[in-house]
Amino acid sequence: MAAGKEIRGKIKSVENTKKITKAMEMVAASKMRKAQERMRAARPYSDKIRNITANLSQANPEYSHVFMEPNDATTTGFVVVTTDKGLCGGLNTNVLRAVTGRFKDLQTAGHDALAVAIGNKGLGFMNRVGVKVVSHATQLGDKPQLDTLIGPVKVLLDAYSEGKVNAVYLCYTKFINTMKQEPVVEQLLPLTAAHLRADKDQHDWDYIYEPDAHTVIDDLMVRYVEALVYQAVAENMASEQSARMVAMKAATDNAGSVIGELKLVYNKTRQAAITKELSEIVAGAAAV
Repeated sequence: MAAGKEIRGKIKSVENTKKITKAMEMVAASKMRKAQERMRAARPYSDKIRNITANLSQANPEYSHVFMEPNDATTTGFVVVTTDKGLCGGLNTNVLRAVTGRFKDLQTAGHDALAVAIGNKGLGFMNRVGVKVVSHATQLGDKPQLDTLIGPVKVLLDAYSEGKVNAVYLCYTKFINTMKQEPVVEQLLPLTAAHLRADKDQHDWDYIYEPDAHTVIDDLMVRYVEALVYQAVAENMASEQSARMVAMKAATDNAGSVIGELKLVYNKTRQAAITKELSEIVAGAAAV
């Protein structure tokens, strides 16, 4: 029964794995609810500041912030938001595939790329493909902190202000629902009214600035970038927990199927061994 003993060992191993994946599924489900609440709470602020920034960009044409002015640099920056941990299906693979497509387009045009990696998976990928990582933020935990995020991103913002980068793109996974998450690559800089405005038919507004337009618009641009980066990380975290819950549920179900198949093989092997022993006993009795 050496074969039967080996099969029993496999069954025990798969059962242990099933317990782990089931526990991870339950943990992800618990974290997913909190991540979704945090993400939904940040969405209205992000959408509103996007519209206000779009209106201000047209309401005061005599002053234009540097973030609204395009330049002729040949380097493009990317803020790539991924997860710190794996076991979340194709979440990271999908967004990194979209980023890779942009890298290939830049290489075809003869441009270079710089990256800010938020998350271990994106940092490792950028190092493997040879893209220069100017800063990174990892081990963010379950709740993103703005002061941890804006520091690394500011490196690209300063590079754009100095004319070293011609555009900055924000790459992350947008949460649609528990079963669906979409990779997004959206332009962060330069800011244009057409890009910012969520409602194309919205009318322009005239503002009274206090203390002056220069101060208000400068501060608003910084808040705008901060809001979008925070929203991207919150969306990515909600997507991560949803994808991990679904992936762990699928792994648990697959483990159950494998256990059933192994038990069937074990029973067949055991039955064959019993039949063989009975045949030997009958043959010995007939010989006597």
